[in-house]
Amino acid sequence: MNGQTTCVEAVRHYLERITAFSHLNAWLEVFEAEALEAAERLDRQSANAEPLGRLHGVIVGLKDVICYQDHKVSASSRILENFISVYNATATQRLLDEGAIIIGRQNCDEFAMGSSNENSAYGVVRNAIDEERVPGGSSGGSAVAVQADMCMISLGSDTGGSVRQPADFCGIIGLKPSYGAISRYGLIAYASSFDQIGIFGKNINDVGLVLDVIAGPDEFDSTAKQKNFSIAEQKSNNKANYRICYFSNALKHPSLDPNIAEAINGFTEKLTAAGNTVEAIDFELLDFIVPAYYVLTTAEASSNLSRYDGIKFGHRNANEQNTLTDLYKLSRSEGFGPEVKRRILLGTFVLSAGYFDAYFTKAQKVRRLLVEKTKEIFSKYDAIVLPTVPAPAYEIGQKKDPVEIFLADIYTVYANLVGIPAISLPLFKNPDGLPFGLQVMSSQHNELHLLSLSKLLMQLQLQETNPTL
Repeated sequence: MNGQTTCVEAVRHYLERITAFSHLNAWLEVFEAEALEAAERLDRQSANAEPLGRLHGVIVGLKDVICYQDHKVSASSRILENFISVYNATATQRLLDEGAIIIGRQNCDEFAMGSSNENSAYGVVRNAIDEERVPGGSSGGSAVAVQADMCMISLGSDTGGSVRQPADFCGIIGLKPSYGAISRYGLIAYASSFDQIGIFGKNINDVGLVLDVIAGPDEFDSTAKQKNFSIAEQKSNNKANYRICYFSNALKHPSLDPNIAEAINGFTEKLTAAGNTVEAIDFELLDFIVPAYYVLTTAEASSNLSRYDGIKFGHRNANEQNTLTDLYKLSRSEGFGPEVKRRILLGTFVLSAGYFDAYFTKAQKVRRLLVEKTKEIFSKYDAIVLPTVPAPAYEIGQKKDPVEIFLADIYTVYANLVGIPAISLPLFKNPDGLPFGLQVMSSQHNELHLLSLSKLLMQLQLQETNPTL
């Protein structure tokens, strides 16, 4: 907080916003009483001149896949309806330790599987810019909550673009850090070697501060390997000029909206005029990215979601006369939605004895080639810029073909396959006024560099639209 208002006043303001925009369906549950209680406690600390946390009074929402002790966490699925978390996710605990106020849990695609937030068991989330359009997914509720000023910051999760894509559709910032930058302890798993907690905000400094708080090693997650860093070090990462590349075949891809291609091509010219080096490179593996991603993530999902069987976890069919096999089948059929079922079946298929080598093994080889190619790129360049999505937000119910929806992930899943950080910056609007972003990527565990560059890019675009600044 900036000292100009109390934490209690801030919480009340956001509670009023949540009520006013409840029709957007961004929230599954709002923790009104305890948020006010936490705010009162923080105000007493401030009045008593006690040491204050770095996120003192910051109002945060959590995607419904991040555990908050003694609160429901359902992954927006009927199979986990009314499940209460018995512990805090590491990211949640670090927020609380620094004085953040968690105001509620946010709607999302079921088990974080989807690109539109039409797959939640608790209804569609609506985009505040145009309520007949999707907000993107899977972290649609988290994006809309920030977009419509219902909280200051949201935490989402990003397995193949689930932070960046809704940030793009909603016209806000969405950061997916490197794999391992933030502990996944307490994050409900979709695909464990891809999943990463991400951050939504409206300015780079806010996003960077939250990253600073929640990133770092964790004894509960062996993949959380990044050393702690301080956002205060960001200035030392500033450069006068950057070497930036983009994939020429990505900007010429037939799926890309011409307005997006034109805007990004024009922006690369501005970057060059500002003294940066911007070069097109041919990325021959582009068309292998989405197939490899969906083979590997559905395989991991098939394994991860096997625990929700009505015995160990989740919804249980009420018929007590069932055999054990029937109990599993009926409980899972009733508890899971169609998109989750589709991905479990796909994953089980690619892991089956007759198809494992034909699909899963080949996809792993593609992933290895992508990692090697990425290292080669970053030996020559500071960053990669790409579109975030092929087209702006579409109307609710417009897209029915799951393959078409899968293919729309062409620009985002690359960062998850190779584990690098990526951010979507809200730089552009199409002729209809719909926002779309620029996606920027840097080498693994180089978030400070990425944030510094992102700030420069946003400033450059702001100066273009407001020359007097």
